[in-house]
Amino acid sequence: MADTELRKIIHIDMDCFYAAIEARDNPTLRGKAIAVGGSPDARGVVATCSYEARRFGVHSAMPMKTALRLCPELIRVPPRRAVYQAVSEQIQSIFTAYTELIEPLSLDEAYLDVSHARQYQGSATLIAKEIRSRIWQEQRLTASAGIAPNKFLAKVASDWHKPNGQFVIRPQAIAEFMLSLPVKKIPGVGRVTAERMAELGIQTCADLQAWSLAKLGTEFGRFGSRLYELARGIDQRPVSVDNSYKSISVEDTFATDLLDLAACYAELPALFHALEQRLAKAQASQRLVPKSLVVKLRFHDFVLTTAQTSTQVVAQPLFLPLIKQAWDRRQVPVRLLGVGVHFAEPWQPEQLSLGLKLF
Repeated sequence: MADTELRKIIHIDMDCFYAAIEARDNPTLRGKAIAVGGSPDARGVVATCSYEARRFGVHSAMPMKTALRLCPELIRVPPRRAVYQAVSEQIQSIFTAYTELIEPLSLDEAYLDVSHARQYQGSATLIAKEIRSRIWQEQRLTASAGIAPNKFLAKVASDWHKPNGQFVIRPQAIAEFMLSLPVKKIPGVGRVTAERMAELGIQTCADLQAWSLAKLGTEFGRFGSRLYELARGIDQRPVSVDNSYKSISVEDTFATDLLDLAACYAELPALFHALEQRLAKAQASQRLVPKSLVVKLRFHDFVLTTAQTSTQVVAQPLFLPLIKQAWDRRQVPVRLLGVGVHFAEPWQPEQLSLGLKLF
């Protein structure tokens, strides 16, 4: 569909998904400050938390130890990933009743293109309302929804009336809506970029609209052209149903820092074994052609570095020089080590005849 104005996009975002499942399955947790995640003694982090916990400043990706300090009454619940996956699949099956154009972003959110849906005479607003109602009826979980002509605005809208609400941004309202939208709502504008924008006097999309395309390119590089469009509510990306793997990786955060390079090397066999298992499982469903190997190290002070090499061979010894390359940059204790594989894209027919042996 060339004209994005004709699209009807719904972004469904489950409310505190993991925590909501835990509270649903254990009524004693309802209404309490809970966080799903790893043990604070093993450097666990918060995967998600209830709204009661968020009032204390707890948020996802926060170290569990920090979360418990902010909220002493916080109840930590170990994650049950198999349960979350199963519930997510059941929710995804609800989506298929309305459209085949579904782009899952994670277990708890997805884009739906309902431009050609027949239910409710094609009303995306009513379809979103029914989907949320069905999720509640079938799973006793709440979801929020955003409805808009493109993915960017639909995602922004789904956060507008959280939890358990929905918001519509109609085509004719986009121009006015964008003026007051904070730039931090733009995907890709993280803390560092937001701070730089604040220094330049850019707080809202109206401020950003005052900058020319050329000036944005000079200041923000290739991201400048994307900022120029998003600040005006323009997003040409279609809902993608491509479920191909772009990369596969495994990582581990250690209870005790790895003090030297030898200690990092010692952790590689277990990580590579886990990577092999994930690759084998993925390879069973589609033909994957490796493009590069990557190593990720997070040092004790949370500084992150990566090292990468181009190769079509996935073998454990090839990760050793990458670990050394990453370690040599700082040579301080390591709290996290990860290894991964990036795959060739797009998948060309001639790649299928390589007869490549992964392991």
